[in-house]
Formats: sequence, C-alpha cells, structure tokens
Amino acid sequence: MSEPDRRGDHGTGSDRRVPGRRYVAIALIVIVVTGLLAVLADVGLAIRTEYQMSRAIAASPRVSFDPEVTLSGFPFLTHVRAGRFDGAVIAARDVTLPGCEGRGGCRGELGATLGLWHIDDAWDITADDVVRTESVSAHTKLDAVTMARYLGIVDLTVSTPAPDGKVGGGGPQDGAPSRQSGVVLTGTVALPPSAGDDPDNPPSASTFDGPKVRVSVSVDLSVQDGRLAIRATDYYTGPERHVDADVPEAMRAAVLDRFTTILPLIPLPWGLTPQWAASLGGDILLHAQAGPADLRLDAF
Repeated sequence: MSEPDRRGDHGTGSDRRVPGRRYVAIALIVIVVTGLLAVLADVGLAIRTEYQMSRAIAASPRVSFDPEVTLSGFPFLTHVRAGRFDGAVIAARDVTLPGCEGRGGCRGELGATLGLWHIDDAWDITADDVVRTESVSAHTKLDAVTMARYLGIVDLTVSTPAPDGKVGGGGPQDGAPSRQSGVVLTGTVALPPSAGDDPDNPPSASTFDGPKVRVSVSVDLSVQDGRLAIRATDYYTGPERHVDADVPEAMRAAVLDRFTTILPLIPLPWGLTPQWAASLGGDILLHAQAGPADLRLDAF
C-alpha cells in the first residue's frame, strides 16, 4: 500500500474515536444538568414547605406577620415523603405583649428551636396540624424599647458587660455576650423618682422638665412564678461603657429602686412557662426548654 493510503487509514481511525469522546462529554453534561435540576427542585420544595409552615403558624391569634421558618434535612424530598425532619428554627417578630397599654405598646420576638420532629402530611401543612417533636427550646426576646416601656424609663438602654476578667470582650470574635447577673441598665430618672410616676410627665431626658439624673445600674435577672423579675443591685461604675452621675445620698436607694420590677406574664411559644432569663447583647430573653411534645401549629 502506498504512503498516502496509509495516512488516509490513520485519519479514518481518528475520526472514529471523536464521536465516542463527544458521547462521553454529552453524557457528563446531562448528568451535571440533571443533578443541578434535582438540587434546584429540592431547594424549591424546601422553600414551599417552609412557607406552608410559616403560614400555618401565622394563624396563631398572637402572631401578626408570617414568621421566619428554617427547616433542617437534606435531601429535602426524602424528609417530606417521610414527614420527618432533623430540626426547625422559628422566629415570629413584632408580637404584641401585655402590660404596656397606654405606653405605646410592647412587642417582642417569639422564637423556637425544634429537635427531631414528625408531621403526618408534610406535603400539605395546615394550621391545625400537630408537630411531634423530641425537644423544643423557646424564647421571647424583649428589646431595649420594650424594656423602657415596662420600666417607665423611656430612654433606657440595655448592655451586657464582657465576662469577668475579659475587659473589652464580647466583640464579633466572641459572639454576643449573655448574662443573668450584672446586666447594665442605663436611663434617666426623675429626682425625686416619684416625680416621674405621672404618665403624662415621664422621667425622660427629652420631656421631663424637673430635676433628673441619668444613671447606670447593675441588675440581676430571674424568673419568679413564670414572670421576669429584674432586681437592681448597685450603681454600675465600669469597666464597660456607663454613666457616672452624682445622686443625692437621700435618693440613692429610691433611684436604684426605679430599675427593680416584676413584669406581667410574658407569652412564650406554645404556652411554655419561662424557666430562666438572661441578657443577650442589648436584649433580654426569657427561655424555656422541654422534652418530647405535641405542638399544634396555630397555637404558637
């Protein structure tokens, strides 16, 4: 055979191998696209299920807006089919709280974290469905504005000093600090404190026209008969940010007492009874924890 003929044979063999490579490439593309579509479908199913659960919880009489719901479990399709999930995190904000009538109203965040849980029909979650969970942790968060209205000290701020021996701690690297004792409240109090009891003339730096003083005090948080108890222990002098103020000796105890109170019964998700209280950064939280429980969604 001549040299040109042999070159032609080699070219024909190469042409035969090219289609095989194309088939492999096409198969890989199909696999990748199919996998991507499966992931997107799973994510879409997760969003749909979270939305259904959010709408079901929003049927609770005290929930004003659709709460945020995040469900755990992947692949999600498998969990929906079984009606079993690894966990759930729920946060309902702007929930109306009792005891602030005439003070602008008090609002808080109701939140819950579920452990492993089961529902009969995860394809169609409705308000009257019951979630069976192995554990539930719940909280109600009160921000500084709400605490100010409960205490009647309208410019109140809440802060959580860093742990003892860690001055300057509590930064992003440490997370938000939390304490049950030694929480710092700062606010303006009338002198004498009883002068600010009139709701039309509160002890506020902006509206009270009599003698007043802005102070920082250290308080302890506890739960008494299911109610948040705040007990002022002393004036706070550092090292965290605070206000140094001269309070007349005859009024020191009365001014300190303005930061001591027991709040009305504050609701927690599913009617759980608070077991302890703690600050978290600039907020105060009531906490409860329970084991296995059956929880109807519209009773949140």
